Amino acid sequence: MGERAGEEGQVRRLVLFGTKGVVMRCRDFTAEALADWGWIPAENDDARERVDDVLLLVSEVVTNACLHAGGPQELVLRHGDGRLRVEVSDANPEPPRRRQPRAPSLPGGHGLMVLDRLAGDWGSEPRDRGKVVWLEVERPSRPPWHRDAIP
Repeated sequence: MGERAGEEGQVRRLVLFGTKGVVMRCRDFTAEALADWGWIPAENDDARERVDDVLLLVSEVVTNACLHAGGPQELVLRHGDGRLRVEVSDANPEPPRRRQPRAPSLPGGHGLMVLDRLAGDWGSEPRDRGKVVWLEVERPSRPPWHRDAIP
């Protein structure tokens, strides 16, 4: 795992193998990091929704690695400058591909649409013999009365 001092500029890593229970492990790891970085407890509805969005996004990219790449190899969380970057590496060099549009009521095939709607930005990069799928989200805004909001 990464360093824990201070709030900005931190990195946490979780080395992964296999697919059994990996989605929950990654969600729990992310929730712990968000709590340490002050995203949880969320002070208002927008902040709570943003934390839920982050956990859903982590679930989506990890699930995609399980379904399409033999499982994730590592989850990396980078926190700094009011933003969280999530990186999931796997051994498949093929970038994520959108499926043909399907009815929202049908299961499967909606992961990249979720990334498009909830992440500020996302993409993939080749790495070694595989790739990293990454996404970025902005930190939820704090209410003006929050003690850290005072200059």
